[in-house]
Amino acid sequence: MRRLLIVLSMAIVLTACDDKRVYEEYTDFDKRYWMVTDKPAFEFEVPDTRQPYNVYCNIRNSNAYPYSRLFVTYYLQDSTGRELRKNMINEYLFDAKTGKPFGRSGLGDLYDQRFLLLKDHRFDKPGKYKVQFEQFMRTDTLQGIVAVGLRVEKAGVEK
Repeated sequence: MRRLLIVLSMAIVLTACDDKRVYEEYTDFDKRYWMVTDKPAFEFEVPDTRQPYNVYCNIRNSNAYPYSRLFVTYYLQDSTGRELRKNMINEYLFDAKTGKPFGRSGLGDLYDQRFLLLKDHRFDKPGKYKVQFEQFMRTDTLQGIVAVGLRVEKAGVEK
């Protein structure tokens, strides 16, 4: 029994290590839809301006999502609230021809997807930054989006 606990503990520790990750959080939508009025925001700390970072939008969706693509605008702000960058991303969650979902499936009909927002980005100053997401679809209620998240990782670091 003791050996089993040790092996399980080591497996958890080894899979939990992620040397690249600086920040990763999600906002869950309890009713499994993203309202146009919901604008998830994430604050993170940048300690080193010499280090390049990759910034990602994480999407968790279900098969109930009615479209193949997703349009999201992100806003990057510094600690004073000054907008540093604004951009719309247009990403496929499902294959447009076959309807097969993209992303990693972990639980039933849920799929995790990661979309690159900024590659090898260097922040001008150390400190707090904020990224806010806004869905830009043609509907107020976006069915099948379960969660939206942000991941910031060190670029060029091997796992």
